Amino acid sequence: MIPAARFRPGAPGLYPVPPAPTRALTGVRMDVAAFVGVAPRGPARVPVVNEEWPADAPLLDPRRPRRRTVPVAVESFDEYRRAFGGFEGPGLLPYAVAAFFDQGGRRAYVARVVHDYGSGSPLNPLRVAGGDVTWGGTFRLLARSEGTWGNRLRAAFGVARRPLVFDAGSESAGGFTLAPDADLPAGSALLLTLPGGTRALRYAAAGEEHLPTAAGSLLRVRFDVPTAAAPEFAEVVEGELLIDDGGREESHARLGLSPDHPRWAARVLDAESELVYADPAWADALDLSRLDLSLVARLPVLAPDDAPQFSGGKDDYADVTPDDFFDAEWVLGDDEPGDGVHCLVHLADLSQVCVPDLYSPGPLAPLSDVTEPASLAGPTFAPCVTPAPGPEQAVNPPELAGLRLDPTVPADLAAIVGLQQRLEELADTLRSFVVLLDVPPGLNQRRIVRWRSAFGSAFAAAYHPWLVVARPDDARDALIRVPPSAAAAGVIAATELARGVPQGPANVLIAGAVDVADAVSPARHDELHPLGVNVLLRERDGIRLTAARTLSRDPDYRQLSVRRLMTQLRRTLDREMQWAVFEPNNSSLRGDVRRMIAAFLGRLYRAGALRGATEDEAFFVRADESAQRQDAGQFLVEIGVAPAEPLEFLLLRLVSDADGVTVSEG
Repeated sequence: MIPAARFRPGAPGLYPVPPAPTRALTGVRMDVAAFVGVAPRGPARVPVVNEEWPADAPLLDPRRPRRRTVPVAVESFDEYRRAFGGFEGPGLLPYAVAAFFDQGGRRAYVARVVHDYGSGSPLNPLRVAGGDVTWGGTFRLLARSEGTWGNRLRAAFGVARRPLVFDAGSESAGGFTLAPDADLPAGSALLLTLPGGTRALRYAAAGEEHLPTAAGSLLRVRFDVPTAAAPEFAEVVEGELLIDDGGREESHARLGLSPDHPRWAARVLDAESELVYADPAWADALDLSRLDLSLVARLPVLAPDDAPQFSGGKDDYADVTPDDFFDAEWVLGDDEPGDGVHCLVHLADLSQVCVPDLYSPGPLAPLSDVTEPASLAGPTFAPCVTPAPGPEQAVNPPELAGLRLDPTVPADLAAIVGLQQRLEELADTLRSFVVLLDVPPGLNQRRIVRWRSAFGSAFAAAYHPWLVVARPDDARDALIRVPPSAAAAGVIAATELARGVPQGPANVLIAGAVDVADAVSPARHDELHPLGVNVLLRERDGIRLTAARTLSRDPDYRQLSVRRLMTQLRRTLDREMQWAVFEPNNSSLRGDVRRMIAAFLGRLYRAGALRGATEDEAFFVRADESAQRQDAGQFLVEIGVAPAEPLEFLLLRLVSDADGVTVSEG
């Protein structure tokens, strides 16, 4: 029997029964990583859109606040390349993101860091390339983000015309009548042919007027300015804009030429373009009274290759400093995210963070000199010939001078430790992700041990040594040293996707690594592993990540899988138990909650995440039944779990007797 309360009131008939709400904990994903670093292009100083600064206001209004750092979700290295460029810059960010996806990662947030010149500084807009487009006046486009990449931009603007059929006999100098479903938004530009072949351009005035008739309503269109006579023929004029930066192309069609049009060109670019913004002065630049009618009749061909390139874009990599990776004004509880790594604080699915460009220990790789001409001398005399031009000498990109810190210099090493401690402090404060730290390169064993003593959080993990990689799509064609945390983030993500959080993300060969910058001996490894430094070893079959420990001084949280399991449990309960708010605080609710949590923990137990011979030994769920809490509108549940730690050591017993040596498990 279907309860009467489930029926929708109304006439007799068959009505669907709404499904019962889901009351089960399903868990959350724990494979998403974030990378913060320096890139040649990508979102930076993005205009804020909120209730105070809505999207329909000019995005480039100089009074509008901007976010210096904005995280962008990417799900492949191709998506990263499209948004942030390839390996042409001086930073390690692209190598880190590529290493993450090489290991099997599937989703990452990327945040580009640029220098903070201060609020209202005139230096900020000077780093964005701009270019003019002429059509009915000159209006300006600005590159979507700063950098010399914008100097490759070209744009061409043209028009398309389509005929408009109006109701015969309804035309006048002030307008005409259309069918009610006619495709003519307010603000549309109209090319009108008057008696004698004279042409005139008008806008369809804002505001629709429907005229009721015996056959139905009609749409009355009024011109913004009356014509000299009633038109004989009408066409809708719509803009087309092509944009090209040498690798990406955009086409925007059916653009309106008036701010009253729902697809006003400036508004469409602000909302849809990945390459350019529209200058705020567009409202005055597109003026039909200044249009050349022969230009409209000619339908110019769009050819960005013939348009002049933009100019004025600057990289200024050298201006970036370590302070740009943080937001000193952000505090816990802020409604808005901050800049630098603080732009990540509101990402609910983030599990691990890497900052590959936190400092720069040195240039990526010197370029080979190809300017020496080849010798044409031979053993016999021969006519002189003009040698063929040699390859063009590439130019090293500007270095990250403001981030240069040499770990072998004690003062610089102290500065590096201070920066990494700020990352650890943020992770420890938020308690929602683990920050993956890299042991600074070039340190001997004694200094590595001293470096490790500066950290003690379960929300931080350390990796050593740096990896040597060779990217086939890198124009440098050189071996690059990459922070190992990037590959470790990919291993963590791939392990989570394949086997879940309980599996320790280690004992995996690193894809794409050709060598390590420091070959750790067994004796050194024996010392570093108990300290929580996760070592990558060069073995016969490749580079292997040998451990997955945190930097916690609490032995209960020394394993990264345990820390991630507890984070997943807390995050799952926080997200999937919100339905219980405002439910009747009675025994039925408490029973439902206990059963849901116990069922979820039971699944974790059967997956090997919890230890114990039975579920009773692995976890408990207790609800506070006190009347005092019920009177206060509170419901307290205590949960206890016994996480299982990954197996790290296998003991073998060697037994020697007259028959030889036998090996058995200890």
